[in-house]
Amino acid sequence: MGVRADARAGGIDCTPWGKFDRGQWAVYPLLFHLLDVAAVAGEVWDRYLTRGQRCLIAAGLGVTEIEARCLVMFFAGLHDLGKLSRFQEQEAHPWARVSEALREDTQGWRRMPHERASMHSVLHLLAEAGYPVDASDSAGVRVAQILGGHHGRFLQLDLDGAAKAARVNHVLGGPRWQDLRRRYFALVRHLTGATMVPAQVSVPAAVLITGVGVIADRLASQRHYWLPKAQAPAFGAGAHYAQAVKDATALLDESGLVRITLPGTPFAQAHRGLSTPNDLQASLIRQLTTAVGERGPGIVVITDATGGGKSVAGLEAARIFNAGGDTAGVAWLLPTTATADAAYEVLERYVAAHRPEHAPVSLVYSHSWVNSAYTDCQIAAHGASTTDEFWCDADDGPQEGAERRPEERVTVPDGWLRGWDRALLAQFTVATHDQALMAALPVRFSALRLLALSGRTVIVDEAHALTPFMQQLLGRLLHWLGALGCPVVLLSATMPARLSTTLVRSYLAGAGHPHSRTAGLDCAPAYPGWLFAAAADASLTRMDPQAGKAHAQQHRRTAALRLHPVRHPSHTDPDGTPARETRLERISAEIAPVVQHGGCAAVTCATMADAQATYQHLHDTLNWPGGPGGQLLLLHARLPSHQREALTRLVRDRLGPAGERPARLIVVTTSLLDMSLDIDVDVMVSDLTSLERLLQRLGRLWRFENLWDAGADRRPAWLRQQGMPRLSVLQPTDHRGHTLIPAAWRTLEPALFTHATAARLTHLPQRTLALTLPDDVQHLVETVHGDATELARTSPGLEQRFTAYQNRRRGEEHLSALHLIPTWRDTLSLADLHRQHLHARQAATRLGAMPRRLLPLYRTPAGRLALDPAGTRLLSLDREPTTAMIRTILQHTLPVPAAWVAERRSEHHAPAAWKKHALLADLVLLPHDAADPRADASFGRHTLRLDPVLGLVAAHAE
Repeated sequence: MGVRADARAGGIDCTPWGKFDRGQWAVYPLLFHLLDVAAVAGEVWDRYLTRGQRCLIAAGLGVTEIEARCLVMFFAGLHDLGKLSRFQEQEAHPWARVSEALREDTQGWRRMPHERASMHSVLHLLAEAGYPVDASDSAGVRVAQILGGHHGRFLQLDLDGAAKAARVNHVLGGPRWQDLRRRYFALVRHLTGATMVPAQVSVPAAVLITGVGVIADRLASQRHYWLPKAQAPAFGAGAHYAQAVKDATALLDESGLVRITLPGTPFAQAHRGLSTPNDLQASLIRQLTTAVGERGPGIVVITDATGGGKSVAGLEAARIFNAGGDTAGVAWLLPTTATADAAYEVLERYVAAHRPEHAPVSLVYSHSWVNSAYTDCQIAAHGASTTDEFWCDADDGPQEGAERRPEERVTVPDGWLRGWDRALLAQFTVATHDQALMAALPVRFSALRLLALSGRTVIVDEAHALTPFMQQLLGRLLHWLGALGCPVVLLSATMPARLSTTLVRSYLAGAGHPHSRTAGLDCAPAYPGWLFAAAADASLTRMDPQAGKAHAQQHRRTAALRLHPVRHPSHTDPDGTPARETRLERISAEIAPVVQHGGCAAVTCATMADAQATYQHLHDTLNWPGGPGGQLLLLHARLPSHQREALTRLVRDRLGPAGERPARLIVVTTSLLDMSLDIDVDVMVSDLTSLERLLQRLGRLWRFENLWDAGADRRPAWLRQQGMPRLSVLQPTDHRGHTLIPAAWRTLEPALFTHATAARLTHLPQRTLALTLPDDVQHLVETVHGDATELARTSPGLEQRFTAYQNRRRGEEHLSALHLIPTWRDTLSLADLHRQHLHARQAATRLGAMPRRLLPLYRTPAGRLALDPAGTRLLSLDREPTTAMIRTILQHTLPVPAAWVAERRSEHHAPAAWKKHALLADLVLLPHDAADPRADASFGRHTLRLDPVLGLVAAHAE
């Protein structure tokens, strides 16, 4: 029988099953599922892939775009062909419905994962169809590996061993099963029109094709999609495929994946609060538009002082890149969850300002559910499952308490896009660096992450904040983004020239320009300024120098860093030495005028324990008019998520550009306010840290001075006598005046930078560094964080620390390189991308950061556990929580170092009912006695308790 006959009703055996629902005993034919996925893949090609992605795939296959579409549908439709194997026996009910002829022809078949069975069986069918299969990089071999990778990992294909035809046929059933696989193969090929044979399959194209197949499989595997089809009367494969093509349109609409083009919008409307672009932004809009029009996409580096408008410049660069039509959307990457939360609100406002009908904006990090702006009450209470099977069945109607997506919030992601790794697929995304860096590691579905990132402009914010370990990962990610034709924007206020040059060269290498060709390129922009490197020819376009001077003049201001030697409480001076000013005494002296005469201040502490001690000291010792009340806030990372988010939002609202500044506000914090938070304070005190971080903090001091109207002086009168903003830096010293870094600080950053900063400031008159911003920033950054060789020679101590840092840097780079996926040019077999079996849970995107989530609870007199001391929010631990309860639980968690809870007992483990949920399974419980909530809980030598104001209070025995 031919494929035309097989396509008719009754023309081919459709009894082998692909989906089975135990609840309704519904069986769905495997052939129909294959055709569903093929049809959905075509819709994904048409409406999700961008023009640039489609062109890259077509070029990688060596065919036209129309032919490439057919081939992608064909490959996607074959993904589960390996289920025509012993897979059929694993469920008794659907196996009993398989035709008797097939059930009698098993011939001792063996169990094999169906993705591997698909890869092995398709290899020989492709060879019969004329695909070359003689080497690891042959077109047929790579297509087979694409099928084997649809569950997230590319598999090794042994051409001379397990993949031999005789062995495959012996393992996967008798002649009837072999014949049926051949007929399914031919039928899918016929219906998709994939009659051409590609001579090649490039590695970048294979990665994108795999991602398309994964998306199509997940969409078509949703219960609400296939179950009604399984319950409908059977009909022929051809008719089913025709209907599947029609159904795919609505399916993609429901998913939120459909690409949209933001309507043209005036600058002032797109960026609320700004009437016109500043000089840097204007030059970028003018010059980059021309450069991209002539040479296509590439990578842009934008450097400017904090508060200079880099975020707006990055969004404008993305708009220019996307205007070319090859990409659509934005992926904005931030270093921390706090900065991601702030950027999410900016991007959501930006997208909404264009007034699209619907344009989902997703927030992606491991616990984005704790962000109330992302999970507000308007979103369906059941709308964010992390399982692939989740969907609110349209036929069932909304569940009790659930609501549909509100039409007035066009940026709210729909249910499918709110799942686990799928959220990266949204056209507009804010994520932490880690979520993108995972694409450069051999974890499951790394191909899906690369597909998600490649279709839009990627903005890497605060690029300087990456450690050497993370810089290596970022370099490899940029290499792949260059290979995939993805435009990139790097933003930084304090990035050394060496780092920007390295990252740009990595991108250009991926775009086809080896390091040997780009070695002579100076890829560092002027400061402030920007640089564009075109992917097509590696040509450089720099900001017009006159525009750079005008921008610097517009934002020029003076500031000072004043170093204060203090005694840290962790150090005790020898007997007989003169008494010295302590750290807390100096902080009180700096903050007392704010308390007495008004103003807004920030005290940035090195550690959480320092912040708690500082807050308690200021609360108890200063003479507060009317009491501290809401005038003194403590904000650090180890507060419950809902409490930390509320405090961060309050600080942003009060101290932001449009906020109503209170008469008095002192915020005691750690490094949470360092980056990407648009706030302004009158007075700032900071523990000693690297010069780079001090410059970041300085950017929050008198930040809006140039924005406020001349007649609207919002500074307290007493502060104007100071003449310029001054950042007071507390230098911990010993009794001889030498810098003495407390032990608890030594893991925060390399000792070289802290000591070098202290040395740079110590030898200045009155230990004060007068700065002209932005003019002096880059020189200072290069002195300490660039090539610090010259600075290291100034003292034996610095030279010794410089050597130690170099060794540490090389060690981090070596550790990072161990798990990196290879460059695309070094990838022969697709299995090279998953040589290591690295699980996402163990994959490290930064060293020393493997925190656990702690859930403080309170045990009532009745023995129940509650989220609050009063026992009003009781938890049911013996049943699986609803999605609304999951969110509530996560909003009460906080991160802690894994070592603090390593010695936990059974009472600290999450209940069995939570083990099925990825975000709850690994929670560590911290039970308190509701009658005595201040009692410590013991985890071996570590004791922990949650204070309602101070947050997590930790102590440990030496």
